[in-house]
Formats: sequence, structure tokens, C-alpha cells
Amino acid sequence: MIRSVMNVQEATAKALLVDASALAAAQGSGDVLGANEVLMDAFHTDVRPLLRSLREEMGLDPDPVAAYKRSGYFETVKTARVGGAAAGWGA
Repeated sequence: MIRSVMNVQEATAKALLVDASALAAAQGSGDVLGANEVLMDAFHTDVRPLLRSLREEMGLDPDPVAAYKRSGYFETVKTARVGGAAAGWGA
């Protein structure tokens, strides 16, 4: 779940980097390769440092996966669930 949220954050940040006016110009002139280049420029941008900084500004850990590992949550729930009923779809 953590990785999925981080992937969505990265994709959203990249979408916000798309040069909308350059994309519209390329689309308007039928320049498929130009439009693709505009999108690829945003897609290939490494937004991870920006997201780390944003998390820090928000008072959050800049590395959610590391924070999860340090939290001890996995060990806590693993211990609490010993001997419990298995969860699933009932198959």
C-alpha cells in the first residue's frame, strides 16, 4: 500500500510538470512526435527529491518505506495475529 501511494504521488507530480501550452501547440499542429516529447520530458523527470522535500515541509518522514520499517508496526501485528483466524475470501 505504501509503495502504491508513492507511485501515485510520483505520477501526479509528473503530470503536473507537463508543459500544457507546448502540448496543446503540438496537438493543434498535428505534431504527434512533438506531443510525445512533451509528455516524455515530464515522465522522465525524477520527482523523488521534490516529494521528499514536500513530505519534510509537511512534517512527515521523507521516506515512507523507511519510516514504516522503523515503526515496528509489522512486528506488532505479526505478534498480535499469531493463532488468529486466517483472513481471506473464504475459498
